[in-house]
Amino acid sequence: MGNEKLWGRTKIRIVRGDITHFDGDAVVNAANNEFWMGSGVAGAIKAKGGEEIESEAMAGGAVLPGEVRVTGAGRLDARFVIHAAVMAQDLVTSEPFIRLATRNALFKAEEIGAARIAFPALGTGVGGFPVADCANAMLGEVHAYVAAHPGTVLREVAFFLFGEEAAGLFGGILENGRAWESEGE
Repeated sequence: MGNEKLWGRTKIRIVRGDITHFDGDAVVNAANNEFWMGSGVAGAIKAKGGEEIESEAMAGGAVLPGEVRVTGAGRLDARFVIHAAVMAQDLVTSEPFIRLATRNALFKAEEIGAARIAFPALGTGVGGFPVADCANAMLGEVHAYVAAHPGTVLREVAFFLFGEEAAGLFGGILENGRAWESEGE
């Protein structure tokens, strides 16, 4: 299984572990469009980082699924949390929402100068989206972003995943490619 790959100047890493331990610039939160932080990744970020993260995120009001919002990171080791709305209040997600939220999180990371960011598997917890499909969509979006922005400030995009199965699926897709296979990589 491939746990690391270099795309241009950006290192893509697959990590089996808790995203709240990432010590880079930004952690991406799998959010709903009103940014209340319940369970899963959002709950872990709120528990370790502090309730002020949720308060700051919610203060801006609701957005459409696929949009993102940046807040401080409270007591996390990162500087920012990029809240990626992958679902509305019905807690249902889709591949287009996951792709758009991933893409917008990458653009926002660039905008705030975050060179090292960490993503969870967006929409696979409460949203119930299949992990393999999520991995293909998210890695495909990262690949497309890096290919289109060779001068990006992003130096590391890490995927923090719970469990061996999720890490294995992301690692296998990173190693073998899916969305970018036709591009000759």
